[in-house]
Amino acid sequence: MASHLRVLIHGGGIGGLALATALARRGHTVEVVELRDELDALGVGIIQPSNALHVMREIGVLDACLEAGFEWEALTIADPAGNTLARIPQPRMEDVPASNGIPRPALAKVLGDAAVAAGATVRFAATITELDDDGTGVDVRLSDGSTGRWDLVVGFDGIGSPLRTRLYGDRYAPEYTGFANWRVTMPRHADVQGVVMGTAGQEAKALLTPITDELMYLGAVFAEAEDFRPDPEHAHEELAKRLAMFSGPVAEALAAVTDPSAVVYSRISQVTVEEPWHVGRVVLAGDAAHASTPHLAQGAAMAVEDALVLALSLDEADSVPAALEAWEARRRPRAMWVQAMSRAILKQEMGASTTADENALLEIGIPGAAHVLAKPY
Repeated sequence: MASHLRVLIHGGGIGGLALATALARRGHTVEVVELRDELDALGVGIIQPSNALHVMREIGVLDACLEAGFEWEALTIADPAGNTLARIPQPRMEDVPASNGIPRPALAKVLGDAAVAAGATVRFAATITELDDDGTGVDVRLSDGSTGRWDLVVGFDGIGSPLRTRLYGDRYAPEYTGFANWRVTMPRHADVQGVVMGTAGQEAKALLTPITDELMYLGAVFAEAEDFRPDPEHAHEELAKRLAMFSGPVAEALAAVTDPSAVVYSRISQVTVEEPWHVGRVVLAGDAAHASTPHLAQGAAMAVEDALVLALSLDEADSVPAALEAWEARRRPRAMWVQAMSRAILKQEMGASTTADENALLEIGIPGAAHVLAKPY
């Protein structure tokens, strides 16, 4: 598309900032509206698999991500005592690394700085309150009282997306899977040179993931009641009880956690928008449209792929509506495959019954899925 576009991005998370950078670098006018007061991301660390790093290269921030994180090439499978059972090299796309662990706040800074440097504007403490799409543009009012007219509005506003509710009502509210993620950051052990997955069969799995030269995080998934929340004074002790069958590196890591506030607990939910992801000139992307469980470490990767492919689709199409149709046709099959595979792995690990379709996916396995996803998106 040769014309200059005005694009409003609702949400300053990983996908929204990646899109802002990609579009601003192409000369479009881009504004990101973020409800928070700053871009300091919540949580611990994140894995950037090779397909995500390929996007980082395309938007010009690969070196910054690698400098802020910890690059690694192989997944180690270990028994509860920490003895290595297998070491599985991870596939890579073209000339980017196989994987990079990075603290979420560091990634937020890299992407935020890149978006601003490219020419995007980031507006804080604001959200969309009114939308009027007349077919040729979208008139928007924000919570701070400002108004504007945009050629495209993109909802990268997360699993609880207010924009999704505005478009579809409560038809696609997040669905709790019955499982929750426990994570905590700690000093990196010298022998954790990549993700170490300690497994005790269906009883428990624990991952040690390096995110800088100095830091790693411990992550574990357990079945939890929907209304359960860990005691804020004893969260680290509750996590230790759940992982009591582990010795070796996992136990050593847990022993170093003495502050209950360091434990990050989050329920694992899914979202599947079954209708088209766009209504007129308003489109949902990332977790707002297709949130998955974390079992392939592909949630953020799918978001940044969404962002880059949307920018490319706008390059190639002769109109915004045509670009959105082409973008969704390209993105939906891959995002839905990741969601289905992630859910199947979750159910298998937790001993839940699986369908025939899920069993077929499980035959591919995590290593096979990694090779599928290291191919062009």
